[in-house]
Amino acid sequence: MALFDLLGRTWALGIVWQLEGGPLTFRQLQSRCETVSPTVLNKRLGELRESGFVGLTSEGYHLTEMGRDLFAKLKPLGAFSQVWADAVLSGNKE
Repeated sequence: MALFDLLGRTWALGIVWQLEGGPLTFRQLQSRCETVSPTVLNKRLGELRESGFVGLTSEGYHLTEMGRDLFAKLKPLGAFSQVWADAVLSGNKE
């Protein structure tokens, strides 16, 4: 349940999703997560680092090996979410 609690927090999954492409600085990450406040971004990055999903090097924030494994497990949900959204928008929920 602790994992679901962490990932359910505002912007946690968005940060993981953005870092999948490689390291990003704080400002780059903030730019990609357009509506996140610096306070929330800083807090989520701290939580994700403490949990072992995100690391920080001179290149910026990046997914750790565990973070990449998490992303690999979440990626199919991204594809499913698009199918679900299309069905909801079209009114075909069956």
